[in-house]
Amino acid sequence: MNEEELARREEQLAARLARIGDMEAQIARRERAIKDKERAKKQVLLRLSPSLWDDVAAWAEEDFRSINAQIEYLLTEAVRQRKKH
Repeated sequence: MNEEELARREEQLAARLARIGDMEAQIARRERAIKDKERAKKQVLLRLSPSLWDDVAAWAEEDFRSINAQIEYLLTEAVRQRKKH
């Protein structure tokens, strides 16, 4: 292989490497977007009876959680249990 061929091959390899770098960056951006979307919290309006609210509030206090965090925890556990069966 002469020097011209080597230089041409180097350019081709550098171009390929640049394309691979671009593709890796694009994949990383897509993965971040997916993770951000999964982390985003949805808001829901929830109406509870006063007695249920008091029970959940007391339970949350025992577990050192906010009422919102306690409700989210309880729902998460219920979904996990359902998926097991």
